[in-house]
Amino acid sequence: MKHSSHAPVGTVDDGQEAPAIATTLLDPVPAADRFSIVDLLLEATSDLGTRPGRLLMTLAGTILGIGALVATIGFAQTTAGQLAKQFDAFAATQLIASPATAQTSGGDSVATTQLPWDSVERIERLAGVEQAALISDVDLHDGTVTAVPVNDPSAAASAPPKVFATSAGLIDTLQGRIIHGRLFDEGHDQRQDRVALLGSRLAERLGITRVDSQPSIFIDGIPYAVLGVFDEVQQRAELLDGVVIPTGGARADFGLGAPGEVQARISIGSGPPLAEQSAQALAPDAPEDIDVAAPQGRSDLAADVQADINLIFVVLSIIVLLAGGVGIANVTMLSVMERTGEIGLRRAIGATRRQIAAQFITESVVIGVLGGLLGATAGVFAVLVIAFSQEWTPVISPFVAAAGVLLGAVVGLLAGGFPARRATSVEPVAALRGS
Repeated sequence: MKHSSHAPVGTVDDGQEAPAIATTLLDPVPAADRFSIVDLLLEATSDLGTRPGRLLMTLAGTILGIGALVATIGFAQTTAGQLAKQFDAFAATQLIASPATAQTSGGDSVATTQLPWDSVERIERLAGVEQAALISDVDLHDGTVTAVPVNDPSAAASAPPKVFATSAGLIDTLQGRIIHGRLFDEGHDQRQDRVALLGSRLAERLGITRVDSQPSIFIDGIPYAVLGVFDEVQQRAELLDGVVIPTGGARADFGLGAPGEVQARISIGSGPPLAEQSAQALAPDAPEDIDVAAPQGRSDLAADVQADINLIFVVLSIIVLLAGGVGIANVTMLSVMERTGEIGLRRAIGATRRQIAAQFITESVVIGVLGGLLGATAGVFAVLVIAFSQEWTPVISPFVAAAGVLLGAVVGLLAGGFPARRATSVEPVAALRGS
């Protein structure tokens, strides 16, 4: 059998078919891109550790900017509660309800209605009312208040102190402080006991500085045992110059016919709704006959002050952060200029423009991430130090620190854009000649 001088592709001289792998080995294989993510990170970070001084100076701006932003937000969260407490301390938290008055033909003012004796129970059922008490002026006519049972006719005449009839919780409602002795309670009121409390200024004038010896005062000649002396009732400062007795005793001894006012301590911001609700509770049939003095809602002053302070710190932080971004851009550009020969060599052996750009952008992002991480750490540490030194409770969201690191990466990405573009424009031949 004759053999053809030219065997077909894929067969041997004896006519047998060659293995399929032979044809595969003869075909050209396209070159794979071996420049992986790991290689990119190694190339981008290889030059960072060679100049630690320059690296630290580059990181300084980013650290300050990110740290200032994180600290600003942390301080805002931490001081929000403290600032609110300071403003709440000066906020009005007292509600006063009293009968409306009308003018008579003779020009006198008369009440159009009377408060019920269970006004305290009615008011305290309302949401936002923390504590309430009755308070009424006791008319002594020409009576006197003295610390001795005998009236000295030779003594100079002086106006007697005012006498107030109240329910048991008035001093607590006004957030007053008992200096000596104790307060009277509901049992004294119900039994119509003749007991009294003295304001600190009146007690000083009467010479009563202690109550363990069971001193008494004489109200229109009727002896009342002094149970205590109180102070710090800023909402009703006139009480410091007066005598406070239980409502039951005033009804029995001085003919008190109806409560004068209801004094209530309310929560911050609940004044507007309680102004309407308390009138309805005290006089359901004629709420217009009740005058209610209630504070306005929570003031926006604290929020406005805090917002202004935060704005100032945020603007300063952004300026510092921009300076940090410029520093990263400058150092990255300097690195491009110093490594022109290296860039040209990499381009000559096959590196693409995209790979060169990715290298320098990654280097800038790594610097930004380091700056963001260190800045966020510094900001959180500053918040903790200040909070503990002022005995505050530090409050900072973990998302704030994470956002600081992410912001650092964004700054690095933006700062590395122009240097990376400059690096991709380097021609291999010119770079090798220059090197």
